Amino acid sequence: MVIETHLLSNGIRIIHTHHHSPVGNCALIINTGSRDEAPNEHGMAHFIEHVIFKGTKKRKAFHILSRLDDVGGELNAYTTKEETCIYASFLKEDYDRALELIHDITFNSIFPNKELEKEKEVIVDEINSYKDSPSELIFDDFEELIYPNDPMGRNILGTAETLRTFTREDVLRFIANNYHTDQMVICSVGNIAFKRLCNLCERYFGSVKPNLRSQMRREVTPYVPQQKEVKMDTYQSHMIIGNVAYDLNHPKRLGLHLLNNILGGPGSNSRLNMSLREKNGIAYNVESSYSPYFNTGVFTIYFGTDEENLARSMRIINKELNLLRNQTMGSLQLHKAQRQLKGQMTIATENKESLMLSLGKSFLLYDKVDALETIYQKIDAITATDLMEIANDILAPEKLSYLTYR
Repeated sequence: MVIETHLLSNGIRIIHTHHHSPVGNCALIINTGSRDEAPNEHGMAHFIEHVIFKGTKKRKAFHILSRLDDVGGELNAYTTKEETCIYASFLKEDYDRALELIHDITFNSIFPNKELEKEKEVIVDEINSYKDSPSELIFDDFEELIYPNDPMGRNILGTAETLRTFTREDVLRFIANNYHTDQMVICSVGNIAFKRLCNLCERYFGSVKPNLRSQMRREVTPYVPQQKEVKMDTYQSHMIIGNVAYDLNHPKRLGLHLLNNILGGPGSNSRLNMSLREKNGIAYNVESSYSPYFNTGVFTIYFGTDEENLARSMRIINKELNLLRNQTMGSLQLHKAQRQLKGQMTIATENKESLMLSLGKSFLLYDKVDALETIYQKIDAITATDLMEIANDILAPEKLSYLTYR
C-alpha cells in the first residue's frame, strides 16, 4: 500500500492511498471532540456535527442532503470524545463534488436559528432513546464514574438542559476556538491521481484561514477506583468493570490491545466469551474494550446477565483475570493470539471506508502511518511476560472500578 501525503499552507494535512475501485472515499477529520467543551458547552461538539448539514451560504439543507444522494453517494458524520469527522463515499468521478461539499458544510455553514431549534429537539429524542438502552448507557455512566467532574466523563450527546441554551453565537465561538487547521486531516482512499486530489484540496481548502492550536488539552482528573450500584427497571443486570489505561503514546499500548483481544475481543474464542457464554451459558453479551486517548485511556469489561447469575459471572470473570495476572501464557497460545490480532487488522483494511478513517486518524495523531508489516513486527515482539505485566498493572484488583445496573 503506497501512502502519499501533502501539507496545505494553512496547516491542513492530506493523506491518500490509491485503490482501483469505482468507489471513492474521503473525509475531513478534526481533532476536536466532547472533551474540548467547557461545562456550559456540554454536547456542543455533537450538536455542531448535526447542524452543519442545515444550511450554508449557498445551499439549503435539502440541497446539502441531495448533493451526493443524487449521484448515489453517501455523506455522514460522527463525533467522539476527541474528534469530529465528516466523511463520504461516492463514485470515483464525483471526488470534486464530495470535497467541495465537505468544505462547504464545514466552513460555510450559517446555522439558521430555526434549524438550530429544530435540531435541538431531534438530539433530545436521541438522548432519550439512548436512555432506553442500558447496555449502551452504562458505558457513559462508567466514564462519568471514573472521570468525575471532568470533560472526559461527560457523555457526547449532552443534556436537554445544556442543548436548549445553545445560541448561534455559541456555535460560532466553539468552532473558532476549537476547529484548528493544523489539527485537520483530509484522508482519501480511491481511484484518483494524488496530484489531482491535491489540486482539488487546494481549490476548496487552500483558502481557509490558518487557525493553529496554541495550547494542549489539559490533564484529566486523578483516578480513584469507585464502586456504584444503580437500580434499573430492566430484565437483565448489567455490569462494567474497568480502569483508566494507557494513553495514545504509551509504549505498552499495543500490548494492551493484544491482551484485550485475548480477554474479551471480537473473536468468538475470547476467554470471556468462552467461559461465560459457551461453557456456562449465563451471558449473551460479554466483551472487553480498550480506548486510548490523549493523556489517558479506558479499559472496560462489560456483561449482561440475569440477576441470579450476577455473582457467579463475577466469580468466573475474576478467575480469568487471575489467570492473566498470575499465569504466563504458553508460546503456542501467544502465537495464536498474535496471529489472530494481525488477521483482524489485515481484514479490516479490506473495508475501504474503515481503512480511510484509520489512515486519517493515524496521520492526525502521529503524523505518520505504520505499514502493516511494521505493526506485525511490533505485535510479534510482545512477550508473555509483557502481557502478564500489563495484566498486573491494568487489571490489578485494587485499581478496578465497578458499576452495576440491577
